[in-house]
Amino acid sequence: MIMNTALLNSEVQEFINDNLNEDINKILLKKSPFAEVTTKDLAIQIDGKRRCQKKLPLWFKTEGVYYPPKLNLEQTSSQSTAEYKSRLANGASLADLTGGFGVDSFYFSKRVEQVYHVEQNAGLSDIAAHNSRVLSAQNIQFIKGDSLEYLRQTHQIFDTIYVDPARRVQTKKVFLLKDTEPDVVSNLPLLLSKASRIIIKTSPLFDIQSGLNELTNVSEVHVISVKNECKELLWVIDKNFKGEARIIASALQDHQQANHNTFSFLLSEEKDLVSLAASNPGNILYEPDVALLKAGCFKLIASRYNLTKLHVHTHLYSSDQVDLSFMGKLYRINNTLSYGEFAKLKQVRKANVISRNFPYSPEEIKKKHRISDGGEVFLFFCTAADSRLLVIEAKRIS
Repeated sequence: MIMNTALLNSEVQEFINDNLNEDINKILLKKSPFAEVTTKDLAIQIDGKRRCQKKLPLWFKTEGVYYPPKLNLEQTSSQSTAEYKSRLANGASLADLTGGFGVDSFYFSKRVEQVYHVEQNAGLSDIAAHNSRVLSAQNIQFIKGDSLEYLRQTHQIFDTIYVDPARRVQTKKVFLLKDTEPDVVSNLPLLLSKASRIIIKTSPLFDIQSGLNELTNVSEVHVISVKNECKELLWVIDKNFKGEARIIASALQDHQQANHNTFSFLLSEEKDLVSLAASNPGNILYEPDVALLKAGCFKLIASRYNLTKLHVHTHLYSSDQVDLSFMGKLYRINNTLSYGEFAKLKQVRKANVISRNFPYSPEEIKKKHRISDGGEVFLFFCTAADSRLLVIEAKRIS
């Protein structure tokens, strides 16, 4: 990847902005109006800027940003998750060993005095350096090369090291930390020799207990969701930490960091808690945020919010009271039917279908009962405390 600076010319930038809503394939079929810029170059910039509108609104709104190919944008953190993880950095210096497009480095630079962005793709390093100047981030140093080799050779000691290892190796997805690139498990001693705090980002597909078995000195595991979609796990490793890692589930709603909810616990708390008796639904139904479900605090949810669980394997909760502090969605229950009763109604209806611990998926249910998507009604198909199949009709509480 070579950065084509001709794309930054004012007339080219104007063309990119004017064609943001155009079909990329049509642009590729046309001849480029600029001698030094190919249609492929233009298509990459238009597609990249379009992708950043929601994921990276600051980049989208800033004139003169240079965008990399689609794969690099897909691999980068969103603005909201990058803002969140920047608060986990300790001290005055940080090395970002998988610098990439530079989003994480940019937000870390707002929290620490000096950031070192290390990236082996020279073109991507140039793009990140250019964008840091456009975004007025003056305290980021850009280093091209292999990050582990850089660590071995440098005499610099950092306060924090951040690494986002590749979860796809030779086109195959991997599900153990030791199989990622770089291998953060075997290289953990090297990382801890260069910094007192290590932050590792992984996909939410990684198993938390498996990661805790692979890594040492883990003080915190952050489970991050954005608008109820689990986005990433963050493993915080502190050199002198001994003890049990704290699990912190965080639900982000938008790009304002004040607008998020957290739930913190120890896995031993969940394990030691006596299983709460399941019961039939009350007036209010509680659907936990996906970050809570990934974190695995199923009994603690009921205990801390004073709720009952519909079934040991049905991760829906209920109460007669409304608790707006709950980390998830609340619904007012209008009707509860057995699945058999619901099936006999044979009505064509419009509803939002949710399946929890039920024999059929939402798509299968909609097809079987001719239910179309949408509207204000929510239908929860689930298993009740007495193992009956239930259908709960409810309306969302804002």
